[in-house]
Amino acid sequence: MTVKSILMIVVAGILVLAGCDSENHEHSTDAEGAVTDASGSTVADVSLVLTSAELDWVGQQVFRNECAGRLKCLVHWNEGEAFPSLGIGHFIWYPKGVEGRFTESFPALMEYMEQRQVSIPEWLRALEPFDAPWNKKADFLAVNDSPRLAELREFLAGTQGIQAEFIFRRARQSLTRIVEAAPDDRQSDVAARLKALSQTPGGVYAIIDYVNFKGEGLSPTERYNDQGWGLLQVLLEMSGSPDQTALQQFREAAATVLTRRAESANDPIERERWLPGWLKRLKTYEEPPVFKISE
Repeated sequence: MTVKSILMIVVAGILVLAGCDSENHEHSTDAEGAVTDASGSTVADVSLVLTSAELDWVGQQVFRNECAGRLKCLVHWNEGEAFPSLGIGHFIWYPKGVEGRFTESFPALMEYMEQRQVSIPEWLRALEPFDAPWNKKADFLAVNDSPRLAELREFLAGTQGIQAEFIFRRARQSLTRIVEAAPDDRQSDVAARLKALSQTPGGVYAIIDYVNFKGEGLSPTERYNDQGWGLLQVLLEMSGSPDQTALQQFREAAATVLTRRAESANDPIERERWLPGWLKRLKTYEEPPVFKISE
């Protein structure tokens, strides 16, 4: 595939996710490359490929999962958290002085938008350093209905396509690093499971959404009792059973990993409030009905 072809594919996906009218043609989005192990040897040829309609569905699913499709939720501060979450992927943005264990993603999204030459609100662009301008949730709630927050929500509502592309690229670019981080004797298993998931739109959606939702599983700070909960940990947990599809194995493994995290957490809110929502989210990891392949 030529560079020109790849660029045309990405642009087609962006237009669809931004809500532009389009025919249901096959505009594929390709992962561009094989997955290698720590030695650089190719262990699997994994490409995340979706038609335009499938890509549109993935973007909508992420927005439903994080915001229930509500625009007001595009700028939100969850109970029990020390930071706001923004956009369709609820990207984390830490206030000044807050150093949480979770990977911050909103600044990276803004950097990506700068590269894409997106028009960003001037007050947002002018922040230096680029920290969330509210020190605590009470400060945020005090201005929640302000013109500045309304402008931020409008900006995020109008850039959903770019945000979805950012989520897709993050997942796509993490595949090799995830395989390399697995134990040497498990790298081929992890790569094979990624490849199996990548064969269907539902599997691609599960990869993309889970990385946005719980991360790659590579950060040493995202651990309880030295156990992570990201995509790598789910892939390692998968049963490999021939009696189940890769997507069924993934859902079960993710439920095990997230339950283990909640039970290991010091804050009971993870078990009592968050875990039921996490498990409900995993149930959306199915093939889209419109595109379901007959068995």
